[in-house]
Amino acid sequence: MKRIRILKIPVFLACLTPLALLAWKGYASLLGANPIEVITRSTGKWTLTFLLVTLAITPLRRLTGLHWLIRFRRMTGLFAFVYGCLHFLTYIWLDKFFDLHDVVKDVAKRPFITVGFTAFVLMIPLAVTSTQGWIRRLGGRRWNLLHRLIYISAIAGVVHFWWLVKADVRRPAIYASALAALLGYRLLLYAARSLMRSPAPRSKQPAAADSRAGDVLLGGGYSEVK
Repeated sequence: MKRIRILKIPVFLACLTPLALLAWKGYASLLGANPIEVITRSTGKWTLTFLLVTLAITPLRRLTGLHWLIRFRRMTGLFAFVYGCLHFLTYIWLDKFFDLHDVVKDVAKRPFITVGFTAFVLMIPLAVTSTQGWIRRLGGRRWNLLHRLIYISAIAGVVHFWWLVKADVRRPAIYASALAALLGYRLLLYAARSLMRSPAPRSKQPAAADSRAGDVLLGGGYSEVK
Protein backbone atom coordinates (compact mmCIF):
# COMPACT_ATOMS: atom_id res chain seq x y z
CA MET A 1 0.00 0.00 0.00
CA LYS A 2 2.77 2.43 0.92
CA ARG A 3 4.60 1.72 -2.35
CA ILE A 4 1.41 2.46 -4.30
CA ARG A 5 1.01 5.80 -2.52
CA ILE A 6 4.61 6.69 -3.32
CA LEU A 7 4.18 5.60 -6.95
CA LYS A 8 1.11 7.81 -7.30
CA ILE A 9 3.31 10.91 -6.93
CA PRO A 10 5.34 10.45 -10.16
CA VAL A 11 2.20 9.25 -11.99
CA PHE A 12 0.36 12.40 -10.87
CA LEU A 13 3.26 14.59 -12.00
CA ALA A 14 3.41 12.76 -15.34
CA CYS A 15 -0.29 13.44 -15.86
CA LEU A 16 0.32 17.14 -15.17
CA THR A 17 3.30 17.33 -17.55
CA PRO A 18 1.28 18.06 -20.75
CA LEU A 19 -0.45 20.96 -19.01
CA ALA A 20 2.84 22.28 -17.62
CA LEU A 21 4.44 22.15 -21.09
CA LEU A 22 1.47 23.94 -22.60
CA ALA A 23 1.64 26.65 -19.93
CA TRP A 24 5.38 27.05 -20.48
CA LYS A 25 4.91 27.39 -24.25
CA GLY A 26 2.27 30.04 -23.64
CA TYR A 27 4.55 31.93 -21.27
CA ALA A 28 7.45 31.72 -23.74
CA SER A 29 5.24 32.74 -26.72
CA LEU A 30 5.89 29.40 -28.45
CA LEU A 31 2.29 28.56 -29.35
CA GLY A 32 2.66 29.75 -32.94
CA ALA A 33 0.50 32.01 -35.04
CA ASN A 34 -2.77 30.50 -33.78
CA PRO A 35 -2.35 29.80 -30.05
CA ILE A 36 -6.06 29.14 -29.48
CA GLU A 37 -6.01 26.30 -32.00
CA VAL A 38 -2.84 24.84 -30.45
CA ILE A 39 -4.37 24.90 -26.95
CA THR A 40 -7.65 23.45 -28.21
CA ARG A 41 -5.95 20.61 -30.11
CA SER A 42 -3.55 19.82 -27.26
CA THR A 43 -6.19 19.69 -24.51
CA GLY A 44 -8.51 17.66 -26.74
CA LYS A 45 -5.75 15.19 -27.59
CA TRP A 46 -4.88 14.65 -23.92
CA THR A 47 -8.53 14.27 -22.97
CA LEU A 48 -8.82 11.38 -25.41
CA THR A 49 -5.47 9.95 -24.37
CA PHE A 50 -6.41 9.81 -20.70
CA LEU A 51 -9.80 8.33 -21.54
CA LEU A 52 -8.07 5.51 -23.43
CA VAL A 53 -5.50 5.03 -20.67
CA THR A 54 -8.36 4.73 -18.17
CA LEU A 55 -10.06 2.13 -20.36
CA ALA A 56 -6.77 0.26 -20.81
CA ILE A 57 -6.14 -0.28 -17.10
CA THR A 58 -8.67 -3.10 -16.65
CA PRO A 59 -7.41 -5.20 -19.61
CA LEU A 60 -3.79 -4.63 -18.55
CA ARG A 61 -4.63 -5.67 -14.99
CA ARG A 62 -6.30 -8.87 -16.18
CA LEU A 63 -3.69 -9.80 -18.78
CA THR A 64 -0.61 -9.05 -16.69
CA GLY A 65 -1.86 -9.92 -13.21
CA LEU A 66 -0.73 -6.49 -11.95
CA HIS A 67 -3.84 -5.89 -9.88
CA TRP A 68 -2.43 -2.75 -8.28
CA LEU A 69 -2.92 -0.92 -11.57
CA ILE A 70 -6.59 -0.49 -10.67
CA ARG A 71 -5.55 2.04 -8.03
CA PHE A 72 -4.57 4.48 -10.80
CA ARG A 73 -7.82 4.26 -12.77
CA ARG A 74 -9.63 7.00 -10.86
CA MET A 75 -6.62 9.33 -11.21
CA THR A 76 -6.36 8.91 -14.98
CA GLY A 77 -10.14 9.21 -15.35
CA LEU A 78 -10.18 12.47 -13.40
CA PHE A 79 -7.29 13.82 -15.46
CA ALA A 80 -9.31 13.01 -18.59
CA PHE A 81 -12.07 15.18 -17.12
CA VAL A 82 -9.63 17.96 -16.18
CA TYR A 83 -8.23 18.14 -19.72
CA GLY A 84 -11.79 17.90 -21.08
CA CYS A 85 -12.76 20.91 -18.94
CA LEU A 86 -9.76 22.85 -20.24
CA HIS A 87 -10.65 21.87 -23.81
CA PHE A 88 -14.22 23.09 -23.36
CA LEU A 89 -13.12 26.22 -21.48
CA THR A 90 -10.73 27.12 -24.29
CA TYR A 91 -13.63 26.91 -26.72
CA ILE A 92 -16.19 28.96 -24.78
CA TRP A 93 -13.68 31.47 -23.36
CA LEU A 94 -10.85 32.06 -25.83
CA ASP A 95 -12.81 31.20 -28.96
CA LYS A 96 -16.35 32.36 -28.16
CA PHE A 97 -15.71 34.88 -25.34
CA PHE A 98 -18.59 33.36 -23.33
CA ASP A 99 -21.13 34.24 -26.02
CA LEU A 100 -23.57 31.50 -24.99
CA HIS A 101 -25.95 32.25 -27.84
CA ASP A 102 -23.13 31.66 -30.33
CA VAL A 103 -22.07 28.51 -28.46
CA VAL A 104 -25.60 27.05 -28.55
CA LYS A 105 -25.89 27.89 -32.25
CA ASP A 106 -22.50 26.27 -32.89
CA VAL A 107 -23.43 23.11 -30.99
CA ALA A 108 -26.70 22.81 -32.90
CA LYS A 109 -25.29 23.45 -36.40
CA ARG A 110 -21.83 21.86 -36.40
CA PRO A 111 -21.95 18.07 -35.92
CA PHE A 112 -18.37 17.68 -34.69
CA ILE A 113 -19.01 20.23 -31.92
CA THR A 114 -22.32 18.55 -31.04
CA VAL A 115 -20.70 15.14 -30.60
CA GLY A 116 -17.73 16.66 -28.76
CA PHE A 117 -20.05 18.49 -26.38
CA THR A 118 -21.91 15.22 -25.81
CA ALA A 119 -18.64 13.46 -24.93
CA PHE A 120 -17.82 16.18 -22.40
CA VAL A 121 -21.28 16.22 -20.77
CA LEU A 122 -21.17 12.44 -20.30
CA MET A 123 -17.90 12.79 -18.40
CA ILE A 124 -19.45 15.08 -15.77
CA PRO A 125 -21.44 12.41 -13.84
CA LEU A 126 -18.41 10.11 -14.00
CA ALA A 127 -16.20 12.71 -12.34
CA VAL A 128 -18.84 13.69 -9.76
CA THR A 129 -19.47 10.08 -8.69
CA SER A 130 -15.83 8.95 -8.68
CA THR A 131 -15.52 8.93 -4.88
CA GLN A 132 -16.02 6.03 -2.47
CA GLY A 133 -18.93 7.94 -0.92
CA TRP A 134 -20.83 7.91 -4.20
CA ILE A 135 -20.12 4.21 -4.69
CA ARG A 136 -21.77 3.55 -1.31
CA ARG A 137 -24.72 5.82 -2.10
CA LEU A 138 -25.42 4.33 -5.52
CA GLY A 139 -24.46 0.75 -4.74
CA GLY A 140 -21.83 -1.14 -6.70
CA ARG A 141 -24.17 -2.36 -9.43
CA ARG A 142 -25.76 1.01 -10.23
CA TRP A 143 -22.37 2.73 -9.95
CA ASN A 144 -20.83 0.32 -12.48
CA LEU A 145 -23.81 0.79 -14.80
CA LEU A 146 -23.45 4.58 -14.63
CA HIS A 147 -19.73 4.45 -15.28
CA ARG A 148 -20.25 2.55 -18.51
CA LEU A 149 -20.96 6.01 -19.91
CA ILE A 150 -17.20 6.22 -20.38
CA TYR A 151 -17.57 3.93 -23.42
CA ILE A 152 -20.03 6.32 -25.07
CA SER A 153 -17.94 9.33 -24.10
CA ALA A 154 -14.79 7.80 -25.60
CA ILE A 155 -16.59 6.84 -28.82
CA ALA A 156 -18.06 10.35 -29.10
CA GLY A 157 -14.61 11.84 -28.46
CA VAL A 158 -13.03 9.82 -31.26
CA VAL A 159 -15.87 10.76 -33.65
CA HIS A 160 -15.44 14.42 -32.64
CA PHE A 161 -11.72 14.26 -33.47
CA TRP A 162 -12.34 12.42 -36.75
CA TRP A 163 -14.96 14.90 -37.98
CA LEU A 164 -12.80 17.83 -36.87
CA VAL A 165 -9.74 16.99 -39.00
CA LYS A 166 -11.81 16.03 -42.09
CA ALA A 167 -8.95 15.23 -44.51
CA ASP A 168 -5.93 13.84 -42.66
CA VAL A 169 -7.47 11.22 -40.40
CA ARG A 170 -4.27 9.34 -39.54
CA ARG A 171 -4.12 10.50 -35.92
CA PRO A 172 -7.83 10.00 -35.15
CA ALA A 173 -7.53 6.60 -36.81
CA ILE A 174 -4.89 5.64 -34.23
CA TYR A 175 -7.25 6.62 -31.40
CA ALA A 176 -10.12 4.80 -33.11
CA SER A 177 -8.03 1.63 -33.47
CA ALA A 178 -6.97 1.72 -29.82
CA LEU A 179 -10.56 2.26 -28.69
CA ALA A 180 -11.80 -0.56 -30.94
CA ALA A 181 -9.22 -2.92 -29.40
CA LEU A 182 -10.20 -1.95 -25.84
CA LEU A 183 -13.92 -2.31 -26.50
CA GLY A 184 -13.35 -5.49 -28.51
CA TYR A 185 -11.55 -7.04 -25.55
CA ARG A 186 -14.52 -6.28 -23.32
CA LEU A 187 -16.96 -7.78 -25.83
CA LEU A 188 -14.89 -10.97 -26.03
CA LEU A 189 -14.75 -11.15 -22.24
CA TYR A 190 -18.51 -10.66 -22.02
CA ALA A 191 -19.08 -13.42 -24.60
CA ALA A 192 -16.77 -15.78 -22.69
CA ARG A 193 -18.62 -15.08 -19.44
CA SER A 194 -21.97 -15.71 -21.12
CA LEU A 195 -20.73 -19.08 -22.38
CA MET A 196 -19.46 -20.04 -18.92
CA ARG A 197 -22.79 -19.12 -17.37
CA SER A 198 -24.88 -21.09 -19.89
CA PRO A 199 -26.18 -24.48 -18.60
CA ALA A 200 -24.46 -27.69 -19.74
CA PRO A 201 -26.40 -30.12 -22.03
CA ARG A 202 -28.75 -32.35 -20.06
CA SER A 203 -27.87 -36.02 -19.65
CA LYS A 204 -30.37 -38.89 -19.61
CA GLN A 205 -30.96 -38.82 -15.84
CA PRO A 206 -34.12 -38.28 -13.78
CA ALA A 207 -35.54 -34.76 -13.95
CA ALA A 208 -34.84 -34.00 -10.27
CA ALA A 209 -31.20 -35.04 -10.61
CA ASP A 210 -30.94 -33.00 -13.81
CA SER A 211 -32.24 -29.93 -12.00
CA ARG A 212 -29.82 -30.26 -9.11
CA ALA A 213 -26.88 -30.87 -11.46
CA GLY A 214 -27.82 -27.81 -13.50
CA ASP A 215 -27.91 -25.64 -10.39
CA VAL A 216 -24.47 -26.86 -9.36
CA LEU A 217 -23.02 -26.25 -12.82
CA LEU A 218 -24.49 -22.78 -13.04
CA GLY A 219 -23.38 -21.91 -9.55
CA GLY A 220 -19.87 -23.21 -10.16
CA GLY A 221 -19.54 -21.38 -13.45
CA TYR A 222 -20.75 -18.13 -11.94
CA SER A 223 -18.40 -18.35 -8.97
CA GLU A 224 -15.45 -19.04 -11.27
CA VAL A 225 -16.26 -16.00 -13.35
CA LYS A 226 -16.58 -13.80 -10.28
